[in-house]
Amino acid sequence: MTTETLISIFLGIGLAASVGFRIFLPLFALSLASYFNIWELNESWEWIGGTLALWILGIATVVEIFAYYIPYIDNILDTIAVPLAAIAGTVVMVSTVAELSPAITWALAIIAGGGTAVAISGASGATRLSSTITTAGFGNPVISTVETGTSIFMSLISIFLPVIAVILVAIVLFIIFRFYKKIKQPNT
Repeated sequence: MTTETLISIFLGIGLAASVGFRIFLPLFALSLASYFNIWELNESWEWIGGTLALWILGIATVVEIFAYYIPYIDNILDTIAVPLAAIAGTVVMVSTVAELSPAITWALAIIAGGGTAVAISGASGATRLSSTITTAGFGNPVISTVETGTSIFMSLISIFLPVIAVILVAIVLFIIFRFYKKIKQPNT
């Protein structure tokens, strides 16, 4: 495995984690990176860096960000976010991975890309639902702001420092694991 391949895998995992917080923002970031020749996408996925995709993903990003500030719409979005995160996480991974066979690329994209996005999206949805229950939804804009900021940060780190991004993803997944493990433990 070459360094380029490893870096492309780190990029995909970092962007997939970012997808767990916002579906369209990392896709838009990837589109921008491809459009400005910062990252080269796989041949069959080069359309993501095209002008039309850039506009569509940009508009979708803005709509998604603002929709998460509308009470109860944010919870409705969370119900569809997990399956969409699986798809988008897989897409960002498969579009960025370089120099691997299609079978390995797709397996890695589904497991690492889709799996990472789903784990984070599920945790985000659970956090928002808990906020809705405990604060009657008044705390949700704070959560939305943190999620959007995290998605922006993770997308930028993934594009410019993919090795750091994969370390941050490992930390986030560890925190999610510990949180759910703590919840699952019977109260003594």
